[in-house]
Amino acid sequence: MKAPLLVALLTLTAAPALLAQTAVRPKPSARPATTAAAAPAPKLDEGKIAERATALTANMQKALGLNPQQMARVGQINLISVRGVETARYTYRQNVRKMGGVIEDIGQARIAQLKEVLSPAQFDKYQRKREEKMGVPSSQGIQGNPVPGMPGQD
Repeated sequence: MKAPLLVALLTLTAAPALLAQTAVRPKPSARPATTAAAAPAPKLDEGKIAERATALTANMQKALGLNPQQMARVGQINLISVRGVETARYTYRQNVRKMGGVIEDIGQARIAQLKEVLSPAQFDKYQRKREEKMGVPSSQGIQGNPVPGMPGQD
């Protein structure tokens, strides 16, 4: 009785092993990585970028009354920012969400740099103008209507 049971057990365990493929599959060839770092540098129109940065700096000069030292530093900040935005637009044109995040980061870095260059009065004026133009509500402004049913501040 033990012998037929042992034969049946060996047959059941050996059958799948015999049916398994024994041929070695060749590994797929390695493909080159196609990341943003491996991609060729974007072909940006440096003339257009410089033109935009110069126009932006000129507008800031008119609005804020920048001195020559501020003009030079603000011009560099604007040039770097415009170039970064154009690079992001080219690099992430297929991923709008990623592009928006990168452009937002560039804008925040630009504001931080401008805050270091501009006087407090100039920066406040710049922020007010920017909020008007961009439609961004001022943090000092009215926060909206009170919730219905709740007492308002009179």
